Amino acid sequence: MALGEVNRLMIRIDNVHDLQVVAAPKNELLPFHFEEIKDSIGQNQNFYERKIEFSVYDEGKFTIPELEFSVGGKILKTIPYEIDVINTAQKADQINDIMNNKEVKLETKDYWELYKFYILAALAVIALIIAVIMFIKWGRKSKSSPVVATNQTLKELDSLKKKKYIEGGNFRSFYVELIEISRTFITTQYRLPADVLLTDDLIDVMKKNNTISQENEKIVEDVFLRGDLVKFAKTFPDQATMEKDFADIRDFVKRSSKDLEFENLRKDA
Repeated sequence: MALGEVNRLMIRIDNVHDLQVVAAPKNELLPFHFEEIKDSIGQNQNFYERKIEFSVYDEGKFTIPELEFSVGGKILKTIPYEIDVINTAQKADQINDIMNNKEVKLETKDYWELYKFYILAALAVIALIIAVIMFIKWGRKSKSSPVVATNQTLKELDSLKKKKYIEGGNFRSFYVELIEISRTFITTQYRLPADVLLTDDLIDVMKKNNTISQENEKIVEDVFLRGDLVKFAKTFPDQATMEKDFADIRDFVKRSSKDLEFENLRKDA
C-alpha cells in the first residue's frame, strides 16, 4: 500500500447464535504504526462484523498479527497479514496547488495578533535589562553609601551602650565589641582591610593610606591599642575612660563622611 493510503480490514464471524463476542476496544485493535481512522462494530444473532479503516505513515514492512476474538468463551484467531508500505512520490513529480494562491492584505491589528507575544517578550527583556543596570548603578551604590554605613554603625553602637558594660565594669566585653564594630565600619566605609589586620598593621596602613583624617586616626589608634591591652589583662580602664572611648568612636563614625568628601575632592583635583 502507498504511504498514507487509506486501507480497510474487515473481520466477520458467522453463526454466533447470540453469543457474546469480546475483542480489543475500538481504535485499539491494530498495533503501533497503524493509524486507525474508523472502527465500526456490528452484530446480530447470526454474525459479528468489524470494519476498520487505517493508514500507515512510515515506509517499510509491517505486520497485522493474529487478532483474537472470544466468542462465548471460545478463542478464534485471524490470519496475520504482512503489509509493504512504499512512498509512491518521485523527486521529479510536480506538485500543483489545488487552488491559486490568494493575497491577503493584513491590517495593523492583524500584525499585532501575529507578533504580539514576540513584541511583549522583547519589551519584557528590555525592561529587565534596564532594571538590572539601574540596580547595579544605583542600588548597590545606595546600600554601600557612607550615610548608610554610618547610620548602621551608630545603631550598633547604641545597642552596645544598652548592654551597660560600662556601668557594670565589664571592660573586656565592652572593648571587644567596640573594636569589632569599629573594624567592620572601617572596612566598609574606608575600604581598608581592618577586619583581618592586627592593630599595629592597621595603624600603619591608615597612616600610609592617608584617607582617614589625623584626628580620626589618633582616636582609632588610642582606642584599639587600649583595647588590646584590656584583652590581655594588661590594663584596667575606669568608667570615665570607657565613656570617653565610646564617645570618641561615635564622633569618629559621625565625622567619617567628611574624610570621604575630602578624599573625593582630592581625587577630582
